Order: sequence, then C-alpha cells, then structure tokens
Amino acid sequence: MLSLVVVVLATIATGFIVWANDKRHGKYGVALPAGVSATVGVLSWIAFIMAGFGYQPGLTWIPWILPIVLGTVIAIAVVVFLGRKRTQHDTAALTKALRL
Repeated sequence: MLSLVVVVLATIATGFIVWANDKRHGKYGVALPAGVSATVGVLSWIAFIMAGFGYQPGLTWIPWILPIVLGTVIAIAVVVFLGRKRTQHDTAALTKALRL
C-alpha cells in the first residue's frame, strides 16, 4: 500500500511540473495535468498489482516506477493536445468577435 501512496504523490508532483513547464498553461487549469497524471498512475498501479507484477523478486520496480512514468507521459500528451486545441479555439472565437 505504501507504493500506492508514493505513486499518487509522485504523479501529482510530476503533473504540476508538466503544468509549470508548458508555455500555454494559462489555457487550462493547474489541476488538469496533476489530475490526469494521478489518475493514470493509480489505474496503472492497480493493473500492475492485479497482474501479479508487485512484490515479486526482480519485478518490484514495475508498480513503483512505471505508473509514475506512464502518468507523466500521458499528462504531457494531454497538455500538448489540449493547449493546441484551446489556443486554436480561442483564436477562432476572438477572430469571430472582432469581425462583428
């Protein structure tokens, strides 16, 4: 159970780091990357434990490290996708408002 706590805290921290390093972080909330990262981390931790990768000699790193990496990668992907789409949407809305 300690590994789940570590995964949750680490994925939340990496989500905040992803938010802070994104140049378009004003387009979405601060909790989005942290929430996505934590959700993916917890779900992957549960999947790895249920698959039998936890607490086995030589495999104990899988439920500790892999959920953190997966959560961070998915948070980066969501931030890149959402940042681009949100910028395009805001630009189109502003252009439409200025044409009136």
